[in-house]
Parts: sequence; structure tokens; C-alpha cells
Amino acid sequence: MNYQDYITIEPGKRSSKPCIRGLRITVYDVLDYLASGMTEDEILDDFPDLTREDIKACLAFAADRERKLMTIPA
Repeated sequence: MNYQDYITIEPGKRSSKPCIRGLRITVYDVLDYLASGMTEDEILDDFPDLTREDIKACLAFAADRERKLMTIPA
């Protein structure tokens, strides 16, 4: 999945946080909904502008960010 096709960062929109396709829904919002126990179907029902691919892009974005984190030796 190429999340760059779905995730945008625009100065001034949602404090320049990563958003989905220029919408005002942030990657953090979607991840937080999933972490709180919402299903994909529930998120899609609440936000009809979103698609399953948008949700997968959020997960791919988070995974890529995690991969890029610097590890500090103990």
C-alpha cells in the first residue's frame, strides 16, 4: 500500500497534522478510533467520506513512522 496516495499534510489544516486525502480527518483520529475498539465498519458509518483504503493507509503510515523511529541504545 502506498499511503502517500492517501495521506496529505497541508500547512494550516489541522495544525499541519497528517490528514486523509485533504479531509479534516487526521491519521491520529482514525488510529484512535481503532484503538478504542471501533470497527472499520463503524468508522465508515460515522465518516461516509472515508474508505477502507483510507483506513489501511493510516495503518501503513503509522507502521512506516514506527519503522523510522530512532532506537536509543540502553
